[in-house]
Amino acid sequence: MRPKIAAGDLLRDPAYLKLWTSILTSSFGNQVMMLALPLTAAVLLQASPTQMGSLTAIELLPFMLFSLPGGVWLDRVRKLPVYVVGETLAAFAAASVPLAWWMGWLGMGWLYTVGFMLGLVHTVAGTAAQIVLTQVVARERLVEAHAKNALATSGAEVTGPGLAGALIKVFGAPLALLVNAVLLLGSALILRGIQIHERREPRPPGHFLRDLQVGLRFVVGNRLLLTLGILMGVWQMCHYAALTVQILFATRTLGLGEHAIGLCYMGMGFGTISGSVLGRRVSHRIGPGPCLVVGYAISGAGWLLLAVAPANAWGVAAFAAMLMLFTTGAVFIFINFLALRQAVTPEPLLGRMTSTMRWLTLLAAAPGALFGGWLGEHLGLRAALGFAGGVSVLLVIVAWQLPLIRNLKRLPEPERESEWLGLEADVRPVG
Repeated sequence: MRPKIAAGDLLRDPAYLKLWTSILTSSFGNQVMMLALPLTAAVLLQASPTQMGSLTAIELLPFMLFSLPGGVWLDRVRKLPVYVVGETLAAFAAASVPLAWWMGWLGMGWLYTVGFMLGLVHTVAGTAAQIVLTQVVARERLVEAHAKNALATSGAEVTGPGLAGALIKVFGAPLALLVNAVLLLGSALILRGIQIHERREPRPPGHFLRDLQVGLRFVVGNRLLLTLGILMGVWQMCHYAALTVQILFATRTLGLGEHAIGLCYMGMGFGTISGSVLGRRVSHRIGPGPCLVVGYAISGAGWLLLAVAPANAWGVAAFAAMLMLFTTGAVFIFINFLALRQAVTPEPLLGRMTSTMRWLTLLAAAPGALFGGWLGEHLGLRAALGFAGGVSVLLVIVAWQLPLIRNLKRLPEPERESEWLGLEADVRPVG
């Protein structure tokens, strides 16, 4: 018996339903990628913590290089085709790993290249995906939409890691990536069927740098966006420091195999479900600003728990609990962070705002990954996890001291487009 969908539910909207289905499909593929790529490096290629940090940092490099100009370009083109092409390119990048393994070419250099390609897709197509959501869903329902998107991934996160771990155990990590490629191609096909009537402002040629300046000045000149960007940058630094070493901690400290790691990663799905179900309610009750701070605290508690976990069955339970706490906190964070920044931005600036915010929030991510790898190699894997958890505690304290965040009880209104037009005039070349 099919579950009854309430009248007025977003899933009754055909365009959003297709978008949601695409997210669900690609989420299953991403569960394979999330395990198979680092396991290929850590187990098959015996990568060191420093090499694992480099792999993560290289995947983040495109954000620093291309995020800002990519946002200017996205404000000039249709976003949905960019999203579709991105899903397709990610599929081919994933499929190249088993091909290289079969041909005897696979090494860390190949994985670095694949990581860079995936980062490039996430930089441009990921930004386009966030904007596509605003073209499908009314702004006042963005928190609801982000919560439903998170819920779409939760089913994949509950069942996907166990299946991914089994695939990796039977076929090996490289071959398992073929499943990821097929699912990403399926996601691209679903996206092609979405009907979107996109509003695009005509842009005079030859003003690429001016438009880039407008996006930067809009974000820097908006106190809320700038504050959110800095806070999220610190959190991303912690996240990537922990992410760099968590697979190594599971394989080398806890002695887990591929299937056991996959079962532990199912904790991420339960965390996403709890975050999706509770996050919107908590945000509605205490406001999106305080809800962000709660998310920082939950994810930080998970990293601290694993940093002190013993190397026995309790440590395995702590590993699964850390993954659950991380995703619970991350959902609390992102459903509010994304909704806040989209709500405050005029439509003609969404591409530049999104790319600028992603660039700002990920500036410290690559250094965080490299530092996490360095800590893991020189001071031990627990040191990297302790660093992530300890800085998160400081982040919670600082964020709660900011009235702009503590008193943020509802989504703000977007900036007036007349003010944005004045901002463009301010940076328009004379003559």
